[in-house]
Amino acid sequence: MSKHSQKASFRGKGIFSKGILYFLLTLWALIVLFPFYWMILTSLKSYGSYNAEVTPSFFTLSPTLENYKDAFTLVPLGRYLLNTLFFAAATTAIMVVVITLAAYAFARLRFRGKNALFTLFLSLMMIPTELVMITNFATVTNLDMRNTFWGLILPSVTSVFYIYLLKENFEQVPDELYYAAKVDATSDLKYLWKVMIPICRPTIITIIILKIIECWNSYVWPRLITDDQAMYLVSNGIQEIRENGFGRENIPAMMAAVVVISVPLVILFLIFRKKIMSGVSRGGTKG
Repeated sequence: MSKHSQKASFRGKGIFSKGILYFLLTLWALIVLFPFYWMILTSLKSYGSYNAEVTPSFFTLSPTLENYKDAFTLVPLGRYLLNTLFFAAATTAIMVVVITLAAYAFARLRFRGKNALFTLFLSLMMIPTELVMITNFATVTNLDMRNTFWGLILPSVTSVFYIYLLKENFEQVPDELYYAAKVDATSDLKYLWKVMIPICRPTIITIIILKIIECWNSYVWPRLITDDQAMYLVSNGIQEIRENGFGRENIPAMMAAVVVISVPLVILFLIFRKKIMSGVSRGGTKG
């Protein structure tokens, strides 16, 4: 067989392999995206047309936005969104300050027992979340902070994983920059603000985005610590909507509420997906 024939054969096999790969990826994408399509489709169907379907229909010829109107008028969905927005913003802002200072201390400062303390700190990740939640619930109840934003926020203002991720990123910054800053009599806080944070901005942005998503999807703790409807977040508010709002049988209106709740996170991820991937890869790679 000539070299030209061999190259053509290899090229043909490569094209075939790529074709199979793209086919499988497309099939997997359709499987993953189908629930979102079904959610949006159901939210555009009227209550009557949805219940009249003997077999599920994969499209509708008469879409309606009435369900979205009901989502904001029949139930306090707007209040739930505002509560969640405030909870996510406040929790993330406080957490970023806490983990940045902690990560900088473990990455740059020198003090006795630092490695042993950090090892002990990492071991906290082995403790089941349920055990921590029990102690947090007892503490918040004893401090009379149930049904308050402080009760929602305070147990979530730190994260061992995010401290570890940011510490690894801080350690990638050359020590020479730190020594040069100390020669110029630069304080640690100024060095952190002027040098470390700008260099490690992708990782910090990633942590901010992931924390916002975590707060937005938080369910167990808000459900446990709040029983006042005025303090509900979208995660536990959606259950209240289902039970006492639209009713269990009004699935289209429920899907409209779920779409409204889901869209902000989808948009956030699509806008910052490259920064998320970049920040995670930088935080987990040394050298």
